[in-house]
Amino acid sequence: MSSGLIDLSPSLPQSFSQAKAQWFSHVNAVHASPQMRDWLTDSVSLTLKLRSRSTHFRVQRLAQQRARPLHDEFEKVGLSRRSVVQEREVFLRCDDRPVVYAHTIVPVTATASDWPFFGTLGERSLGTTLFGDPRVWRGQLEYARLGTRHPLVRRAMAALGTPLQTPLFARRCLYRRHKGLLLVTEVFLPAIFAVGT
Repeated sequence: MSSGLIDLSPSLPQSFSQAKAQWFSHVNAVHASPQMRDWLTDSVSLTLKLRSRSTHFRVQRLAQQRARPLHDEFEKVGLSRRSVVQEREVFLRCDDRPVVYAHTIVPVTATASDWPFFGTLGERSLGTTLFGDPRVWRGQLEYARLGTRHPLVRRAMAALGTPLQTPLFARRCLYRRHKGLLLVTEVFLPAIFAVGT
């Protein structure tokens, strides 16, 4: 591993299969409850939806760094191998409860020219920026059920400091601005069911 490059994927001696999720283009494939299905399939900005259903919404940045993409995501952003990307991880918090763990990757070659704002977001919402920019093309949503061995579930649990009951439902979407690709994965945490109730 190169100096300064972070690889948080779990050690899997036999294969990479445990680090990969099976992603589907239709939500029926993940057998979500009606309430979870509404969160997964809504085409509006998740940030705006969470803001409208909570008294206090904020983005908590957990990490933003150069790292290697996960085994089930590097091909989505046009990489032939797990070469370095810019990675961002945040909790979306409603009334101080983390309800979504969001993970974003951008190939390093695209960051400076195509996503000039990415490196300076801090604790501002990426979703607001994506939905507010007419130059951003949004791809088709994909859905998955993630188990405890998936790296994103492990990272979410580590940041929370507590185990989570799995599977957790997740969705991801590819965005394009000019020639640059950006992949956002959103993992819905159990507290999501208390939002807006």
